[in-house]
This record gives sequence, C-alpha cells and structure tokens, in this order.
Amino acid sequence: MGRTQAFDTDEVVRAARDLFWDLGFENTPLPELERVTGLSRSSIYNTFGSKRGLFDAAVASYLDEVVRPLLRPLAVDDVPPGALQEYLAGLRTAVLRGESGAASGCLLIRAANTPVGRDDAVARVIAGYREDLRTALCRGVRAWFPQLPPAEQDVLAEVCTGLVVAALALAPVDARLAAGSLDAALDLLRMSEHEASRHECRGSRR
Repeated sequence: MGRTQAFDTDEVVRAARDLFWDLGFENTPLPELERVTGLSRSSIYNTFGSKRGLFDAAVASYLDEVVRPLLRPLAVDDVPPGALQEYLAGLRTAVLRGESGAASGCLLIRAANTPVGRDDAVARVIAGYREDLRTALCRGVRAWFPQLPPAEQDVLAEVCTGLVVAALALAPVDARLAAGSLDAALDLLRMSEHEASRHECRGSRR
C-alpha cells in the first residue's frame, strides 16, 4: 500500500513557479527549490520526474492561474469596447507599482531568452502563449473599432502584441521603460479612433 502524499501539489508548484519566475530555470538551484517547496530532492524527483518536470508544471500553473485570468475579459463572447484599454492600463499600473508578478515580467518571455527556451516543447508553449495573447488583443481591437477593415484591425493587434511583449521583457529591468511601451500601445489605439471615425463616416454616406 502506497504512502499518502503529505503535501499539496498545487502549493508546491506555485512556490516553484515564483522561484523560476524570479531566477529563471537555469539559475534556480535545487537546494533553493527544496527550501521554497519544503520537499526533499527525492520527493521532487518522485513527484515531478526532474527539475525540468517541475518547471513544466510551473509553466502550466502560470498559464492557468496568471495569464488566462488576465486575458479572460478579452475572451468572452461579447467583448466590451473598453476591455483592451482596461487591460493595457491595468498592466501599466501593475508594472509601475511593482505588483507581484508584474515586476518580474513574464515567465515565458524570460524563458524565451534562455537555453530552456530553445527546447522544442518549451518553444511551442511560448509560441502558443504569444498567439493566445495576440488573439485576445485582436478581439479587443475589434470590439473597440468594429468599423475598421479586418486587415487594419489585425495590424493594430499585431503592433499592440509586440508592445505588450516588449513591456513584459523590460519590466524586470526598468519599470518606466516597460510602462512607456504600454503607453505607446494606448496612444496608438487612441490615434486609431480618428481613422475609425473616418471609416464610420464613409459607411454612413453609402
């Protein structure tokens, strides 16, 4: 008869996730993982197979508990017109305040610039995350500017995605530079309101 597990797997993964998020996969030593999780090395390996297995679990937790809740307002069936502006402004505030998580940028974007990011499985997760982000921002653009042609909506979404990725990459280094990238996204969308109004006027004259 097997022994009953004496720890909460989700709590262990969250503790490891925060450490990987702060230090990166390569720079996270096993003794430090043992300390934050409260598990011995043998328990980590028995439960997750390896340090990499624990990292994979941390990435899944990050997507489920951090990324998707933030993008949820942009994933509903009827996206409110102001949802994208609220997302960008909220992210900007979190970065400047150094709120938990925001000050460390994005776990996956940071991993993309390290050796683990070149692993095929991790690279696919990073690419999928970037595509999910772009899809969410595109839905926000379409809700804000329904009168713009789809091609223009796609360009706005692509540029905003790049600016968000840049902000998350810069956040651990310089919060004000990161906020500036988000300001640029907000400014771009505000400037696009004029173009959207022109399209609306043209449509009303037909």
